[in-house]
Amino acid sequence: MFSRILIANRGEIALRIIRACKELGIGAVVVYSEADRGASYIELADQAICIGPASPAHSYLNIPAIISAAEVSDVDAIHPGYGFLAENAHFAQICADCNIAFIGPRPESMRMLGDKVAAREIAKKAKVPVVPGSEGEIKDENEAIKLANKIGYPVIVKAAAGGGGRGMRVAHNDISLRNAFSTAKAEAEIAFKNSTVYLEKYIVEPRHVEVQVMADKSGNTLHFFERDCSIQRRHQKLIEESPCPVLDNHTREELCKSALRVIKEANYENAATVEFLLDRDKKFYFIEVNTRIQVEHPVTEMVTGIDLIKWQLKIASGQNLTLKQRDIEHKGVAIECRINAEDPDRNFAPCPGRVDKFILPGGMGVRVDTHLFQGAMISPNYDSMISKLIVHKPTREEAVITMKRALTEFRIGPIKTTIPACLKILSHNRYLQNKVDTSFIEQHLS
Repeated sequence: MFSRILIANRGEIALRIIRACKELGIGAVVVYSEADRGASYIELADQAICIGPASPAHSYLNIPAIISAAEVSDVDAIHPGYGFLAENAHFAQICADCNIAFIGPRPESMRMLGDKVAAREIAKKAKVPVVPGSEGEIKDENEAIKLANKIGYPVIVKAAAGGGGRGMRVAHNDISLRNAFSTAKAEAEIAFKNSTVYLEKYIVEPRHVEVQVMADKSGNTLHFFERDCSIQRRHQKLIEESPCPVLDNHTREELCKSALRVIKEANYENAATVEFLLDRDKKFYFIEVNTRIQVEHPVTEMVTGIDLIKWQLKIASGQNLTLKQRDIEHKGVAIECRINAEDPDRNFAPCPGRVDKFILPGGMGVRVDTHLFQGAMISPNYDSMISKLIVHKPTREEAVITMKRALTEFRIGPIKTTIPACLKILSHNRYLQNKVDTSFIEQHLS
């Protein structure tokens, strides 16, 4: 096991990793920007190193500064958390070249699965269904229109190196496809320095369902069941739950087995999430692999009772999975609400500022993952998510009731948050009746 690791991230995920380290007897070093100097979790680390100003480009994305901090603090490994450098194969390679373990997949696996076109090919080799679309890059508008007319509208143009909903545009006819093609390419170039795009059939009224998996260095793989992440705004998830409420046991088993086949085909190691779209007929299609731990991992931890961050650390240190698939049981229902510093009444505009009121909810089956405290400053430089509220109950009905109760107890002010939006969603008839898809917020709560 590692004796000391560096956490190349901030906020609640940094705190989450510190807690896992302490329970495993691992020393934890955190890096921080000038904007995060007063963060509460810094005091819980064994060592803290300032790596630059507030701008992510000069701090949390500053690879030389992070590597220097790792060398100065004499760590065995680096945990990237999620976001920032978590899926940066170049960073993972530099860690390897510096003889510092990267707590995640090998750089080659990250490169392969980070390219959505290559990931589709891996899924097809693993005999996992993929959404009908191009075999690779779409070079120009005419090629896109020709394929779109073959597979039928609507279609979606996607950035090969995409993520977080960027570089994605839906088209319903030839004219809109021309615009979608050029817009997606331009956005992809700006966001990822890679303008490669491909084309897929756009699944109408899809649910977004993902499978949490883990693999060790010896090729052993496990799944930890699925999460439904259909409640999202502009491809950014807002509410997640497990199990997916519309899956039957047979489809669930096939879905989870398919996820494992993709991971095995990619010769993957450590944590990953294999993502699928589920259509109106409950048929699933592979879309991508996230090569990191995800924001919503507590949902899976609650229904399985397994600490995923600890297993990330164990696998990266060379330990094999000691669990067997039959040992992993799914118990009850877990729901997570992301609490963002955003104003739902102003089109979810960011709301940075000082937190003068901060009262956490509690009670049986309630978990809060947050780094905030009364008096903390929310910086405009980073993602607006400030907390995750998770509940775990025997049934979905009980979980929804408990989540609504916990949301009403959660007091954050004077800044605006997404708490009111979450309460509206949880009270909506379509949500309660499991009649939602990825366009739910735009269609019913705009």
